[in-house]
Amino acid sequence: MPIYRPRRDEVENQLNKGALWAVTYGDLMSYLMIFFLVLFSFSISKTDKTKFRKYEESLGNIQKAFGGAADEKRMERAKVQEQEDNVADKIKQSMAEGQMSGLVQIDSNERRVKLVLTEAVLFDSGKADLKERAKEVLRPIAAELVKLPNDVWVEGHTDNVPIRSGRYATNWELSMARAYSVISFLQETGMDSKKLAGIGYGENRPAAENTTGEGRAKNRRIEISLLKTE
Repeated sequence: MPIYRPRRDEVENQLNKGALWAVTYGDLMSYLMIFFLVLFSFSISKTDKTKFRKYEESLGNIQKAFGGAADEKRMERAKVQEQEDNVADKIKQSMAEGQMSGLVQIDSNERRVKLVLTEAVLFDSGKADLKERAKEVLRPIAAELVKLPNDVWVEGHTDNVPIRSGRYATNWELSMARAYSVISFLQETGMDSKKLAGIGYGENRPAAENTTGEGRAKNRRIEISLLKTE
């Protein structure tokens, strides 16, 4: 009586069929991990943007690891936003190294990184030509801003004291000329002119009361804003 011996390929097929559950189980674990990561993203405070951006980058890496199509634009945006969050600290460090910390006021919020420089730092009274010291202050700022693709706005402001003589007839003209001087310098340092814009507000947007000398000094200023990615 012949003895039946199962073929080797038949044995392997039976073993593979028995292990199919592991494939389904692996997929289920992957989906659960992604699901909990999504839940974690909703638990992060909107003000804690750094954690959220790191989450976005991690999610993209997970999608790649499991054969999914990662959102390249989202990952790139997360990297740019992280650089935006760090640029203020880098400028502060540069100012400290050059012993210029007290010359620039830096303010960062969800929309922009704003640098405020007073007239005394940049210009002589009633003039729009940058002083040599002003270029020393602006150079490390430009070195950081040029690294990012973001738009940069330059705004000129003055106090409300009327101009009685000189090259410029009004405070409005003076503020626009000063903004243009800063833009020209930023362009000279290598910043793309396509992302630069300037405007002069004259005395119309004061930062302090014009009733005191201290207040008027605060109003005579240049504001450089790096617009953040939405």
